[in-house]
Amino acid sequence: MKSSRLVERNEAEEPTRRLAVLIDADNAQASVIEGLLAEIARFGEATVKRIYGDFTVPTSSSWRKVLQQYAIKPVQQFAYTTGKNATDSTLIIDAMDLLYTRQFDGFCLITSDSDFTGLAMRLREEGLTVLGFGEKKTPDAFRNACHKFVFTEVLRPNSADDPTAFAKKAKNDQKTTSPQLTAVVAEPKQKFPKKFVLAALEQSSDDSGWAYLGTFGSYLTKLQPDFDSRLYGYKKLSDLVKAKTELFVTEERQSAGSTQKVLYLRAK
Repeated sequence: MKSSRLVERNEAEEPTRRLAVLIDADNAQASVIEGLLAEIARFGEATVKRIYGDFTVPTSSSWRKVLQQYAIKPVQQFAYTTGKNATDSTLIIDAMDLLYTRQFDGFCLITSDSDFTGLAMRLREEGLTVLGFGEKKTPDAFRNACHKFVFTEVLRPNSADDPTAFAKKAKNDQKTTSPQLTAVVAEPKQKFPKKFVLAALEQSSDDSGWAYLGTFGSYLTKLQPDFDSRLYGYKKLSDLVKAKTELFVTEERQSAGSTQKVLYLRAK
């Protein structure tokens, strides 16, 4: 049985990151909420969960069904004038209020709107981790303003078991959809960025050409915040590098001071 002192020391070494989760209901889909919260849990604890929008309109009905189930606090914002997005302003004001409490280690911004690029940059300036979640249509400006950006398409139901499920569904839809709608339902095939990945590997490897998987993964995210192995059909980065035998040589090594093994890789 572990002593209380040992438990306290371990907890101090690996503190849980406190996250504020802010959802733009106008630019996010309720269908991904379960996968979204599961993904956020990988990074830390969702201490605050708020969603912003006009929940009196029919288009918000899908969100109203899940708010209580997932303990998300709705922040009602009426559209006072046409063409003005009051939701964005309210979310940004709340984010700054939460920032100045100094109680959070990071923010999760769920939106596909580039209007939050400035907010993401401001939060980063304060030394906080910024995690973005949005659809593939999200502009590059917002994606790159985040430390890590996750496409919500890979978080949809069944995508966890099959990362390419959304692409397969789009392909099947084409067979039963009129040509006029093909461009709407078709999911573009994601091309593997071979040149970028190999360049990142070279930069993260040691003098012998080998790189620890964790270091390699961190470097990929720093260079391209929206890089995600699930976009290419692999649940984890380790699965991707093991499968790409034409590009990588992998090797499992004993971790220092532990019985666990860690993965290293080098270019082939």
